[in-house]
Amino acid sequence: MAKKVVKMLKLVISAGQANPGPPLGPILSQAGVNIKQFTDQFNTQTRQMAGTKVRVIVKIYADRTYSFEIKTPPTSELIKQKAKVKKGSGVPNLKKVGQLTSKDLEEIAQTKLEDLNTTDIEKAKKIVEGTAKQMGVKIIE
Repeated sequence: MAKKVVKMLKLVISAGQANPGPPLGPILSQAGVNIKQFTDQFNTQTRQMAGTKVRVIVKIYADRTYSFEIKTPPTSELIKQKAKVKKGSGVPNLKKVGQLTSKDLEEIAQTKLEDLNTTDIEKAKKIVEGTAKQMGVKIIE
């Protein structure tokens, strides 16, 4: 019989760098998760992506055990890496902070495809392009 999920947490954590301190520690301890065990498992599984922020879904079961699933990094993180910028623009329609090529868009869309609500690469590129424009990143051909 399947275990009963009592709580589900959606977190964004730097890969390979989770530690038991705030903000992660208090969130997990309130849910009854062994923080040390979680951080060790998470850091081991994400060591190859060190420094990149990744989305994690943690399911906590009635018997105080847990499981977690590592998702792809947020689209904005991938765009910042490709465009080599620290953050998006505060006024994206007036001030551009970087640029991406259509090849860059396709690479990001391919990475995100499994987590998007489409299986068509062209539609995925449009989703990524919209996020890039909202961040003040110019798309060049």
